[in-house]
Amino acid sequence: MSATASLACPEAPLEALDTLWLQVAGTLCNLACTHCFISCSPANHAHEMMDLATVRGYLAEAAEQGVREYYFTGGEPFLNREIFEMTEAALAQGPLTILTNGLLLRPEGAARLRALAAASPYSLDLRISLDGYDAAGNDAVRGSGTFARVMAALRALAAEGINPVLTVTEACDGAASAPGRSRFLDLLRAQGLPRPRLKVMPLLRLGAERARTRGYAPWESLAGRALTPSDLSALQCTSSRMATSRGVYVCPILLDEPGARLGARLGDAGRPFTLSYPACHTCHEQGLSCRT
Repeated sequence: MSATASLACPEAPLEALDTLWLQVAGTLCNLACTHCFISCSPANHAHEMMDLATVRGYLAEAAEQGVREYYFTGGEPFLNREIFEMTEAALAQGPLTILTNGLLLRPEGAARLRALAAASPYSLDLRISLDGYDAAGNDAVRGSGTFARVMAALRALAAEGINPVLTVTEACDGAASAPGRSRFLDLLRAQGLPRPRLKVMPLLRLGAERARTRGYAPWESLAGRALTPSDLSALQCTSSRMATSRGVYVCPILLDEPGARLGARLGDAGRPFTLSYPACHTCHEQGLSCRT
């Protein structure tokens, strides 16, 4: 056992359940990105798709607990045939963000999203993933032809007046630098989005990323650390939970960890969580937040 492994890890209390994530597509995805931290793919059934009745059940429980905002993720949410009905249900009770690779967002789908947003008193936001400034860079990570299809999705959303957030990981060399950000913002403007939005996220060395580059080193741990109340409040796990087909997990990142499952329902998931996983180090040290 290493010296760090023998040290106690800090605990993160659930201060308030402000945000609910719903993994509506499970771990099923139409891509198999080489950096995916939960190795989503067309064949990954670790978490199955959620049906509308299950989503409605979590939404009802969330309303009782005072949840303020919702996120849909996967896998790829638009693989779920009930995604528009789920979107309408979530927008009936709070702001919603959908995380997507964009490959299934065609003009008719963009128009339907615009209609759902217009009918709701709450905001609908989309986050679209990309990992390169051009096809050569992006497609090496996300698959052949994906860059062109994402550009088409961005144009379809722009035509409906929807301004998505482009989400890029540091798998794209220089993405976090000022020149890198400028290149992505210019790319978005070229697709008809005059007020471009960009979110650059650090890599999580889990899942497929461990084979692409490396896994976590022994020193990448919060063991032995004493976190201040301010440190803890900055962590997403103190104000959110993740609902899946297999129950409620502490966050969207640790879905492959049995110890991160907190119970069957939101009411079971209010206890503190021990920050013993290497990914917790990334969240704390790099200020990682899955929120928009």
